[in-house]
Amino acid sequence: MSIFIRNIKQLLTIKGPKKPRIGRELSELGIIENAGLYIENGKIKYIGKEKEVFKKVKEKKFFEIDANGVVLPSFIDCHTHMAFAKPRLFDFSMRIEGYDYKKIKEMGGGINRSAKDIKKISKEDLISNIIYFSKKFIECGTTVCEVKSGYGLDFDGEIKILESIKEAREKVNLELIPTFLGAHSIPDNFKNSKEYLSYLKKELIPYISKNKLSVYADIFCENGYFSKEEAIDYLNFAKNYGLIPKIHAEQLSRSGGAYAASIVGAKTADHLDFANDMDIKYLKKSKTVSVFLPTSNYFLGIKKYPDVRKFIENGNIIALATDFNPGTSPCWNMQFVISVALTQMKMKIEQAIVASTYNAAYSLDLHNRKGMIDLDMDADILVMDVKDYREIGYYFGDNLNKMTIKNGEIVYEKTSSF
Repeated sequence: MSIFIRNIKQLLTIKGPKKPRIGRELSELGIIENAGLYIENGKIKYIGKEKEVFKKVKEKKFFEIDANGVVLPSFIDCHTHMAFAKPRLFDFSMRIEGYDYKKIKEMGGGINRSAKDIKKISKEDLISNIIYFSKKFIECGTTVCEVKSGYGLDFDGEIKILESIKEAREKVNLELIPTFLGAHSIPDNFKNSKEYLSYLKKELIPYISKNKLSVYADIFCENGYFSKEEAIDYLNFAKNYGLIPKIHAEQLSRSGGAYAASIVGAKTADHLDFANDMDIKYLKKSKTVSVFLPTSNYFLGIKKYPDVRKFIENGNIIALATDFNPGTSPCWNMQFVISVALTQMKMKIEQAIVASTYNAAYSLDLHNRKGMIDLDMDADILVMDVKDYREIGYYFGDNLNKMTIKNGEIVYEKTSSF
């Protein structure tokens, strides 16, 4: 289907070289006002002023959309834990009463609680959960999601999750990119982290690689979980099986995750709340994408947020994501992520938009076809119900997206309640 989008108040193209945007480039949105956009065969065919685009359209039959708002590339969420069985409402209640992350884990909550829930849920029900959440992401304007395992913590549980992601991918309009996060926590039936990582290397990684169940391998590098030395050894092992390394780093304390990321050449280092100046230099040297997850801090009631400005000023590659998960960030709306990034991390709206689109695409190796609006790029596009792009970070608590287009097909359209 060919589509002509007209009456675009502002078209945010984010047009430029197919490389990550750093420093000042993060503020360059490539705005075209009073614009038009033409889509053909799932790709962007023409962009420019509305009248100029219309003159180029030779095909007589096309579907016309009156945008009457802002159009931009769809959001790409490069860090989620979407494949889970149940919300962790116990954790939520205990946190409101004043218990911290460590104490909740000791009381039977946390990641290991989700692992117990995964054992009880059928694969069919887990797939249904993924489908349900996928629709929520699409409604809010996200068309690509990285999805981690990590709530299985044994062979059967981790494979159940990864196979569910694979099967759900065929049934949803959301593009799902799988990541193996078996090294998420230490199961109760293992003596220590060393024993559990040996199990993952022997039993899980070879099988996952052989059956092409994941693109990436991730590990939670944190005090009480896995050390930086263990992370380096484990991720290098995963690399030998074709899995691209990622790492949860410096979230609850400075535990060496950023250093480990630089040593193994990790594609991303995520969270980075306690990263210092040396960590920022490590990550820049290895060209690792720094992924910030501010809604996790928001939900946990943490007042400390990563110093994103230092990363930007140093020329590091940055991206934003939801960290959608049942325990610490039950948020699927990248619009809210942008709002929190502005108000709590003091990012500029332009920086947050680029970090949620093109740089997020780069973090998943999709930047050659997604994340910007330019000729021959995939037509993954949002039509936002705002007249000025700054309103995306200004209004919060609602879904401002009125249309999601994925590969040239309308996959979501808001119906007016008036």
